Amino acid sequence: MKNIRLGLLALGLALPLLGHAAPVDDAVAELQRDWEVIRYQAPASERVKRFEALAEKAHQVSSTHAGRSEPLVWEGIIVSSLAGEKGGLGALGLVKQAKALYEQAIAIDGQVLDGSAYGSLGVLYYKVPGWPIAFGSKAKAEDMLKKALALNPTGIDPNFFYGEFLIENERTAEGISHLERALQAAPRLGRAVADAGRREEIRALLAKVKGS
Repeated sequence: MKNIRLGLLALGLALPLLGHAAPVDDAVAELQRDWEVIRYQAPASERVKRFEALAEKAHQVSSTHAGRSEPLVWEGIIVSSLAGEKGGLGALGLVKQAKALYEQAIAIDGQVLDGSAYGSLGVLYYKVPGWPIAFGSKAKAEDMLKKALALNPTGIDPNFFYGEFLIENERTAEGISHLERALQAAPRLGRAVADAGRREEIRALLAKVKGS
């Protein structure tokens, strides 16, 4: 079940820093900052409990701002991260919960946050096992990842997610092309930590693929 763990923790990197035009934006931006602190600064031994608490907080934000897609996407990100920390069969319920959250967000506004709901859902589809254990599907993964890429063709995360998917499915040349495109993405305002982490992942994957 290690595929459930791999990749899920990084989903939160997909989202740009939100502005402060409305209370919902402030609340979601706070969730994002809290996620980054846990993901990059908290000791590994503390992450499960802290992500559990943050998931509860995210659910409160989603409930308070019912009808808005942004909190649902971020609640999904946090639940996915919690699943990544737990791993194994114990993560299956969490990834199913995250899937439902992304689907709710897409039903409201699939273009929200530059298509991040599509990209995050696509990652779930290719990271989790298929039937009868879970809902994993290469075909659905590619469909979701392509939708995210169409909405943000030069973005670092949609190119990384699709590139990783292609490489895992032995479409190496295509995958490398998207990873290299991801490295060329413009820095995101207020996301220096996220960008640095993503670029490190991209370079590590490129080195692994090109060295094999």
